[in-house]
Amino acid sequence: MFTGIVEELGRIQAFEGRRLRIGATVVLEDVRLGDSIAVSGCCLTVVAMGDDWWEADISPETLDRTSLRGVEPGAIVNLERSVKLQDRLGGHLVQGHVDAVGEVVEPVPDLRVRVPDHLLRYIVEKGSVTVDGVSLTVVKPLPDGFTVAIIPHTSAVTSLGAKRPGDLVNIEVDVMAKYVERLLQEGRPTS
Repeated sequence: MFTGIVEELGRIQAFEGRRLRIGATVVLEDVRLGDSIAVSGCCLTVVAMGDDWWEADISPETLDRTSLRGVEPGAIVNLERSVKLQDRLGGHLVQGHVDAVGEVVEPVPDLRVRVPDHLLRYIVEKGSVTVDGVSLTVVKPLPDGFTVAIIPHTSAVTSLGAKRPGDLVNIEVDVMAKYVERLLQEGRPTS
């Protein structure tokens, strides 16, 4: 579980086969093998590490469902360690389970993102959404996506400030909305 508050910008050092190597320091301070780190919103497991790098194995499901499929060496990614129970929840509850890939339509400060139709029902005004691992508040739901307001600090300390129209971003909608929807469906009598 994560909060959507980015701790560090990492740099992709290599992506060979299904092994991804990321340059980082802050997120490695108390990390052990087997721990989880969110990479632009995608929960990955640390399988190897050094003083200023770590590696994760990427499954075919992750490649199919996230923007990591197109990442190249030198790319900048948002990094966040999993939350500890005593930590503040500065963003919202984020699983690191990417629902789909969206497309940037307009850059910051008024970031507009297009998302697949099946996610639109979870996008509500003033609701939470995660874009590339960053916890954000929806300003306006749109027929094909949403807008969020990005303050200068968020633009500077995350990869969102560098996103341009056409760039792909990982989207995770609020998991609570998905659970509520499922519970309501389960409560309906079958005919």
